[in-house]
Formats: sequence, C-alpha cells, structure tokens
Amino acid sequence: MGSTEQAAGSGPTGSSGQVVADYWAAAEARDWTAFGALLAEDVVYEAPQTRERVSGRAAYLRFNSEGFPGDWHLAVERIVSQDRAAVSMIQFSEGEVTQPGLCFFDLDEDGSIVRITDFWPDPYEAPAGRAHLAGRY
Repeated sequence: MGSTEQAAGSGPTGSSGQVVADYWAAAEARDWTAFGALLAEDVVYEAPQTRERVSGRAAYLRFNSEGFPGDWHLAVERIVSQDRAAVSMIQFSEGEVTQPGLCFFDLDEDGSIVRITDFWPDPYEAPAGRAHLAGRY
C-alpha cells in the first residue's frame, strides 16, 4: 500500500488526493455543481466539535451553500492520501481571521466522497508549566 503527499491540484486524476483537491477548489470557487459531483449520494459529514451530522448529497450541498455566508476563502496547505482515503489541512480565512481546518475523507469504490470528518481547532496558549520544554513560533 502506497501513500502520497501532494499539494492541491497535483497527483493522478481520480486519486483520492486529487478528489480532495478538487473538492476544496470547488468550495473556494462556490461551484456547487462541481462540488456536488464529487460526493456520493449517501455522503455523511460530521463535525465532532459541534456534533453536527449532515446526511445525503442534497443536504450537504445546502449546508455548504447556505451555512457559510460571507467572503471567506480556503487555502490548501497539505493533502495526504492512500487508497480510498485522504486527509487535508487547510486555512480558512474571512477578513483578518484565519483558522486551520483538518478534514478526513473516505471515498467509495467509484471515487466519490462518502464520509467527511471535519475538525476546526482553535489556537490557545500553552500551559505556563511547559514553557521550559518547548519553543514558540
């Protein structure tokens, strides 16, 4: 089993990494037709931090097209893929605010996205007791 790491848009057509790169490109472009074409009819989206679950292509398209108003943008930093799975790290920005996002994707045998698990970690200050153990960037 081989794994690949790639920047958005690179990699073989049809690979799980390319499907994820295309997913983020369609989201950034608000091209909901292209976005929906990458999803299985029975796709399930989960956000463990908010405990949101969205089931089905139509519901997930609506969730994205209506649930995130504003002039936001996405920048893919990294995609790692293997077989029918991929993980992406992105930067979501709106105005001066940016937030990292980590997203896990599972694809079905046809190469459609069937499951998405989405994490949006918030930055926080390291505990003072660890200051002598690590540098800061």
